[in-house]
Amino acid sequence: MAAPPPLSDKQLASIRQARARINVWHGSVRSGKTIASLLCFLLMVRRAPASGLILICGRSLQTVERNIIEPLQDPELFGADVASEVRHTRGATTAVIYGRVVHLIGASDARAEGRLRGLTASLAYVDEITLLPEPFFVQLLARLSVPGAKLLGTTNPDSPRHWLKTGYLDRAAELDLAAWHFRLADNPSLAPAYVASLTAEYSGLWRRRMIDGAWVVAEGAVFDMFDEQQHVVDELPPMRRYWLGIDYGTSNPFSAILLGLGDDDRLYAAAEWRHDARAVRRQMTDAQYSRAVRAWLAELDVAPEWTFIDPSAASYSTQLWTDGHPGIARADNTVLDGIRSVASALDSGLLRIHRSCAGLLDELPGYVWSDEAAARGEDRPVKKDDHSVDALRYAVHSTANEWRHLLTRTI
Repeated sequence: MAAPPPLSDKQLASIRQARARINVWHGSVRSGKTIASLLCFLLMVRRAPASGLILICGRSLQTVERNIIEPLQDPELFGADVASEVRHTRGATTAVIYGRVVHLIGASDARAEGRLRGLTASLAYVDEITLLPEPFFVQLLARLSVPGAKLLGTTNPDSPRHWLKTGYLDRAAELDLAAWHFRLADNPSLAPAYVASLTAEYSGLWRRRMIDGAWVVAEGAVFDMFDEQQHVVDELPPMRRYWLGIDYGTSNPFSAILLGLGDDDRLYAAAEWRHDARAVRRQMTDAQYSRAVRAWLAELDVAPEWTFIDPSAASYSTQLWTDGHPGIARADNTVLDGIRSVASALDSGLLRIHRSCAGLLDELPGYVWSDEAAARGEDRPVKKDDHSVDALRYAVHSTANEWRHLLTRTI
């Protein structure tokens, strides 16, 4: 069995110095902050007073299991001795670590803070703090009322106006708070080839946050790397695979984007079918949309492997299924992750757009971040003229596992 990776000087220093009431490890992905924070947590579990609960909190129970419990049970990360002391049954809301019962709490929305009411805690570990609602975090700190109680947490950077940055990290001098900023270079165990591959998966806003570890605001064009001269093509190579993304609309535009994987190992937005009911003053039914899309694909002589549909368009999915259209799937509609997938594909040169996709080419330059959302510390695009962009996002992000390995092979 391989020995656990050695700790860097910054990791060791953060563990030694974590004596504040609030202790936060923040910075880029894979920079070593989680390993250091979890080792510190294990040490504090062994020393925690008998009075007061021990908590692990995250976006959901599933993310707590995946991001915290499973790594602690991995002997290659923490050693066999530690792994044997972490006991948990999947789906259970408690674990046992070094003989202490540890409560696992998911906090997906503001209502989750009610789960903390009445608790008295001595130690809490928080995974990805910026993804939790602020009321939950405030209530959690209030529950840490045992003398010497401590909170340990990790996060990747977000907007510099995020409540964690403005309300806590920027006020470290006036609060009982210690924080450590990590970058990829702070993890010496990463192979150069892995760092290059990881860096290629991020671009623009996400590269600055997830690779550089910077707290930067989302502003301007969402796809600021889009260059018509570079990304728009007049001819397509032979395609070996096809997928379809559909953003459903009745009064709003309906858009279908055909995504192809060419023999040159690039992705292509190869064709677009679009119906704007307001522009032509004629709405279409689900059955009419189904016939139109299937006729369009037949004209192109294309049978996509999967058709990824706007998750809210249940009736249209049912209509396609009834009409015998194969490979129907709910699109992965995680907006920010989907935007990141499209941005990475564009930035690396992996994704090209055929000039016939007129609606998509009209929308891309005007797809911008919301200034109003940014002022609240949120990342959100303006919800306007985004139907073909959404269809592209559905197809690209829902197939990410099929093409992500190609990122480092394109320029």
